[in-house]
Amino acid sequence: MSELPKTFDPAEIESRWYAHWEANGLFRPDRPGAEPWTIVNPPPNVTGSLHIGHALDNTLQDILARHARLKGKDARWVVGMDHAGIATQMVVERQLNANQQKRTDFSREAFVDKVWQWKAESGGAITGQLRRLGCSMDWSDERFTMDEGFSKAVLKVFVELYKQGLLYRDKRLVNWDPGLGTAISDLEVETTDVKGGFWHLKYPLADGSGHIEVATTRPETMLADMAVAVHPSDERYAAMVGKQVRLPITGRLIPIITDEHADPELGSGAVKITPGHDFNDFEVGKRAGIKAADMLNMLDAKANITQTADGLIPDELIGMERFAARKRVVELLKADGCLIPHIDKDGNEHDAEPRTIATPFGDRSGVVIEPWLTDQWYVDAATLAKPAIEAVRSGATKIVPKNWEKTYFNWMENIQPWCVSRQLWWGHRIPAWFADDGSVYVAETEAEAQAQAGAGVALKQDEDVLDTWFSSALWPFATLGWPEAGDPTLGGRYPNDVLISGFDILFFWDARMMMQGLHFMKQVPFKTLYLHGLVRAADGAKMSKSKGNVVDPLGLIDKYGADALRFFMAAMESQGRDVKMDEKRVEGYRNFATKLWNAARFAQSNGIRASEQIEPPAATLAVNKWIVAETIQTVQAMDLAFADYRFDEAANAIYQFTWSRFCDWYLELIKPVLQTEGADGAAETRQVAGWVLDQILVLLHPFMPFITEELWSKLGDRPDYPLITARWPIADARSMDADAVQEVDWLIRLVGEVRAARTELDIKPGARLALHVRDAHAETTERLARQEAALGRLARVDRVEGEAPAGGAVQIVVDEATFVIPLEGVIDIEAERARLTKAIGAAEKERDGLNGRLSNPAFVEKAKPEAVDKARADHADKSAEVARLQAALGRLG
Repeated sequence: MSELPKTFDPAEIESRWYAHWEANGLFRPDRPGAEPWTIVNPPPNVTGSLHIGHALDNTLQDILARHARLKGKDARWVVGMDHAGIATQMVVERQLNANQQKRTDFSREAFVDKVWQWKAESGGAITGQLRRLGCSMDWSDERFTMDEGFSKAVLKVFVELYKQGLLYRDKRLVNWDPGLGTAISDLEVETTDVKGGFWHLKYPLADGSGHIEVATTRPETMLADMAVAVHPSDERYAAMVGKQVRLPITGRLIPIITDEHADPELGSGAVKITPGHDFNDFEVGKRAGIKAADMLNMLDAKANITQTADGLIPDELIGMERFAARKRVVELLKADGCLIPHIDKDGNEHDAEPRTIATPFGDRSGVVIEPWLTDQWYVDAATLAKPAIEAVRSGATKIVPKNWEKTYFNWMENIQPWCVSRQLWWGHRIPAWFADDGSVYVAETEAEAQAQAGAGVALKQDEDVLDTWFSSALWPFATLGWPEAGDPTLGGRYPNDVLISGFDILFFWDARMMMQGLHFMKQVPFKTLYLHGLVRAADGAKMSKSKGNVVDPLGLIDKYGADALRFFMAAMESQGRDVKMDEKRVEGYRNFATKLWNAARFAQSNGIRASEQIEPPAATLAVNKWIVAETIQTVQAMDLAFADYRFDEAANAIYQFTWSRFCDWYLELIKPVLQTEGADGAAETRQVAGWVLDQILVLLHPFMPFITEELWSKLGDRPDYPLITARWPIADARSMDADAVQEVDWLIRLVGEVRAARTELDIKPGARLALHVRDAHAETTERLARQEAALGRLARVDRVEGEAPAGGAVQIVVDEATFVIPLEGVIDIEAERARLTKAIGAAEKERDGLNGRLSNPAFVEKAKPEAVDKARADHADKSAEVARLQAALGRLG
């Protein structure tokens, strides 16, 4: 055992202890016969770095993993990285561009080699950052979604789904990113409000009997219109249904059809239908009997105008960039007399009505996304979703918080085919080979595909790769050795015990793991799915680089230590709510760590050492019985909180116990015993204090692993028994003494009331006061006798027998007894009464002013939510201040 330094230095402790844990294999599961416990880390992108969302997500996982180890389970936290197809390819392409090169200067194989080289040299910086956060992951078996074993699993799943008819090739609309030249997922689309226009067009009827009016925010797409739709009940157009219109510019004849998609209340009630370039129109086109293969496509992969199958687009528009084409199409429509001008409120004429348009952008390319008709590979998600829906309904997988179930069911019950192909070079290349006649052969290897096709048939492999989410959907079982591992339960680690995830990837990852896990393993992938919120700025706004409110977790770790940041994340993680970033609170938890450090130094300097027993030591003094009971109650509270995944309640339970009960009260109450030579109960008190401090370190360890491990090692000689391998305390209520608990609680309440009165009445801290008691029961009188010394030391009062003298006095009621403290000669009572009356008036004025704002519907409805929240908080503070001051005035008598 070595003496603790005076100053708590998180940085030195963190680097030393993490290296020790990892070097000694303390994160690896190695408890034969123990109950397996498994959690998988949402694999961060290989291009990624630790952001504040990662800090929350991984802190919560580490708390559960460390807690499971302390509970004696054979805990394994699976760690790995995602190959991040688009993001990684972009990183390497940027490096090539910096050297005046581009991807197409290389063969596919040569480019992929460059990506692997980048991954080896620069990829995975985030793993070092996760170590700084204290994540106790099983680094000895780190996985990668492109490693050999995982790739085998991906190929097997693709081939099996294809054989079962659950994976197929189809022509459908996708989110197409013209900047990247690939389909992307909904998750990679960011919708932004952009100023645009609403153009009103006249489409002449082919029989010359008139025209029909349509409106659009994308006039250029009229080059590929295939119908005009009206609502079946719209009588205005009943006579037109079935007729044809002749499109301006192209001259194409298209029918007027009925479909409920057309809203009679919106615009003219007639809508142009471009099934090849709009998701809603695609569905209308299918209902109208237009096959996907026959839908017109007017854009190439770079979103430039290309000729449609009927060859009707004028040559001058071919090859034109889409937004330049928009301008030219409007000019041509205007020249044909087919543009209906917009007249503004001042009578001025414009081509279009100004509108703010919700516009989709690629989150990485920054270009406007196009719905584009193309051949892609799809998974029959609707079929796979059915068992996943039932698994949640039956409770096989529990979603926490439960309110997310409704969202899960709504999405899964309306799920669309899942596009799993991407037009990239980096990723799992699709195991499909095409023959010249269009035949397709799907197999895990080219040799197997060739065997299917027959000798002499030339085959070419599909150029596309699989969506990253397709491979990561296999994470809970492919990381455990599937399909090579023969045991379907994969060593008792499938299903995983819990998955921690942000709610924003519930559909993109969590639901897809449910579908694939149930289909291939016949069991849910995880027993519990815990969904946490977002980390927002202090004012509740979403963090973004453009707003300049992004918080760097590594900067916070540098400033306050990993333990403080981790504890903040846990304490603020309240189910169903986002976490508001508050650096002051992080600083406060650094102060909490310092307080614990100083408490341990006090213990060490007073002969308090590590406990040599798991059970509470025998105690005779009331204060020791009380702290043992408080410890057990804290263990009970934390056990309940962990069972319900209430990270905030568990964190706050150990915080309040450590700060208030142990540091502020217990250590103060036992000082005379420890510092008086030969005092009765000194040995007992040291034993109890050492045992309680050990329990605090164990209970706090999942949240603050670094400082607790350091203190554990310094308070006792246990080099072969690090805290990470300790045992979680047992909440044995038999060790609780109710009488002792009540007595010390009574003392704390009485001291607290006296201290509050002294503060409120501005009584000098050093002044000793007389204390008279009346209406006390025998039990209270006995307690006063036993605790007189403690009361005098902590509250600076001296008990005086007999009635209190007449005049101003503080009156404090605790249980049945009234405690009276005369104030004559202590303070100027009239001046104090005047001060309090004035302060009450000022506080009431502020309180009532805030109440007026909050009672005004215009303020509550129109002000920013954070402004309303602040007003409510200020009102609550002022109301409490008024009550406190009124109580102080009342005490003057």
